[in-house]
Amino acid sequence: MKRIFLSIVLIAMAACAAAQQKDWAAFGRYAEANAAVKESPDVVFMGNSITDNWARMDPEFFEKNNFVGRGISGQTSSEMLVRFRRDVIDLKPEAVVILSGTNDVAQNNGYISPENTLGNIISMCELAKANGIKVILCSVTPTSKFGWRPEIEPAQKIRDLNKMIEAYAEANKIHFLNYYPALTDEKGGLPPKWSGDTCHPNLLCYRTVMEPMVCDAVAKVLKKKRAAMFVAPAPEQ
Repeated sequence: MKRIFLSIVLIAMAACAAAQQKDWAAFGRYAEANAAVKESPDVVFMGNSITDNWARMDPEFFEKNNFVGRGISGQTSSEMLVRFRRDVIDLKPEAVVILSGTNDVAQNNGYISPENTLGNIISMCELAKANGIKVILCSVTPTSKFGWRPEIEPAQKIRDLNKMIEAYAEANKIHFLNYYPALTDEKGGLPPKWSGDTCHPNLLCYRTVMEPMVCDAVAKVLKKKRAAMFVAPAPEQ
């Protein structure tokens, strides 16, 4: 019995040690990339897989516009808030594009109320403004289902969260980039031409819808000439 008890204790201690060593907010993901930044970017894109995929699928858009992507697949607003200083503030950009909330609705780290999701987003906005960084606050992009959480019905939850985000942006004179009306189909998700799973945009969606919209927002917020920004042609279908 003593041996069994000792084994249980040792297993528990090992599990605890592993949990303590886990990079919960994924600071390590962009540590080298951040250290390699020599010139402050015009804009940092903070987000989840939608931002992560964007920078991976269309790197030319980011490079030619002096943008950097700091999206991490699967992340919630809580994790983004924790790494906001390292992945945004320390890079000293002129502006930040915040796209957050999808994985909160999906409950990737367990249930979080919409009010607390909004609170995390507000905290990111406040951190940016306190450091002289202009904010472009995005609506959550539409999703009618989560392939990894099929029991959740996200469409209305996302619409409700977007109303809260928009109201906060309007009340605080923050530029609100509302992707939702331009992207949603009748089911409340991305249509098949723009996504294979109703959730994650494809390259066509990024180039034909999201890139022109975000460039318009950046031009307005930073008072830049829109025509000087680079957007690649739509890919052949």
